[in-house]
Amino acid sequence: MIARNLTRDTVLAERVEIGSSIWAKFWGLMGRSSLAAGSALWLPGENGIHMFFMRFPIDAIFVGRPRDGEAGSGGTRAVVSLHRNLRPWGGIVPLVRGANGVLELPAGMIDATGTQPGDVIFIG
Repeated sequence: MIARNLTRDTVLAERVEIGSSIWAKFWGLMGRSSLAAGSALWLPGENGIHMFFMRFPIDAIFVGRPRDGEAGSGGTRAVVSLHRNLRPWGGIVPLVRGANGVLELPAGMIDATGTQPGDVIFIG
């Protein structure tokens, strides 16, 4: 899977891993030493994350529901909230109202791609 910011015509991640099971959502990126450049973890249906047991910082892009009745876990979605450079062991990101998924990226990707709230991204 790939994640693209359609508004800015930038690639957020070329290799997107899906964390759709309860176990995958619980475990997330815990236990990993890093998240490779060009990679991301997509957590569909989520509106909050935590940084407990994390060993590296990340950026998190919270998005709304798929647009125009698209089915599936990805699709075209509007950016609802951005969280830059979340620190390891930094606690909980409060629930994001209107979010229906979060894309976890290497720290710095939000700024590198110029992503802003309201941008439209595609995950698929």
